[in-house]
Amino acid sequence: MSVTPPALTPVDDRAEVLELSGTLTFAEAGPSWDRWSATLEQVQRGQRFDFDMSRVDEIDGGSMALLVALRAELHRRGVRSEFIGAPEQVQRIIQLYSGDVKVGPLPKRRAPGLLDQLGNSTLHLLRGFREVFGFFGDAMVAFVTVVRRPRSANWKDLWPTMEKTGADAVPIVTLINYLIGLVMGFQGAVQLKQFGANIYVADLVGLSITRELGPLMTAIIVSGRSGAAFAAEIGTMKVSEEIDALRTMGFGPMRFLVLPRTLALVLVLPVLTLLGDLVGIIGGMTVGLLSLDLTVTGYVNETLKAIELWDIASGVIKSVLFALVIALVACQQGLATTGGAEGVGRRTTSSVVSILFGLILVDACFTVFFHWMAS
Repeated sequence: MSVTPPALTPVDDRAEVLELSGTLTFAEAGPSWDRWSATLEQVQRGQRFDFDMSRVDEIDGGSMALLVALRAELHRRGVRSEFIGAPEQVQRIIQLYSGDVKVGPLPKRRAPGLLDQLGNSTLHLLRGFREVFGFFGDAMVAFVTVVRRPRSANWKDLWPTMEKTGADAVPIVTLINYLIGLVMGFQGAVQLKQFGANIYVADLVGLSITRELGPLMTAIIVSGRSGAAFAAEIGTMKVSEEIDALRTMGFGPMRFLVLPRTLALVLVLPVLTLLGDLVGIIGGMTVGLLSLDLTVTGYVNETLKAIELWDIASGVIKSVLFALVIALVACQQGLATTGGAEGVGRRTTSSVVSILFGLILVDACFTVFFHWMAS
């Protein structure tokens, strides 16, 4: 197959014709693209430029697409252009690729306005809430199924998950909570020294740690450590089609992946919270011993007087809800992953942000509720 080199034939001062002949294939027409484009660059706005197809024997789709793209570019530059003289079989190809349709200007892309952005963000947020609540409902159905048929759950993954989310998190949880107690003690010591109320630093640190900071800081650490890991693991399984393979073999992702991780967090996060409370109080005690001339016995006695069992229990109750938020949101984001490695990274980031928002929201609701119960 061969292509006769195109000839540019002037018709008059304002019209020219590009004559094509032979058999046009994409492999042969492709190298001619630069030459044709250079030829068309000479055409001025307001002129007419036609493609003479009368001597074309055959043309394939790739070549026709190139010619249609050239014609469209001419139309957008204000140059009238048509395919003329085409045999019947070539004319059918021209019509198939819309080579006989008038080409309009490209639509100008309008930047979204403030209201558009606000509306899109709101819709995206509402869709996210709908997905999370739908996922929560599916998890409850799977939980009821496991209660009725315990053997259907993936129990063998429970202990390894508890080890990864609980035991492996002990060093960072203890360090962070100790530093939080230390900082709270120093901040309180500055003010309490002015009034000679050094001993009350135990009340300040003990109550703030057990009620709020211990459960919340522990949950934040676990969300960044285990929540992100859950989302990344399940997201990688989703994009590599391992989730589809599990469904094919009859293993539902809820019972096989979500419930073991959720139950593991529900079991280990209260324990980590209690450990965080203890080391946080020890951090405050360190300040009392070094800066406020307190004794270990005096600090411990004052802490026991200030803290009631309900203060510790309220933090543990929060930690259970925190564990549900971390596990369910992370697993939901993982199962919603699409788009390969980039999608995994995007969903992992989104899971951490969503979990932090959920933790703060749950903590605020429980704080208001407990305050209302006490009053």
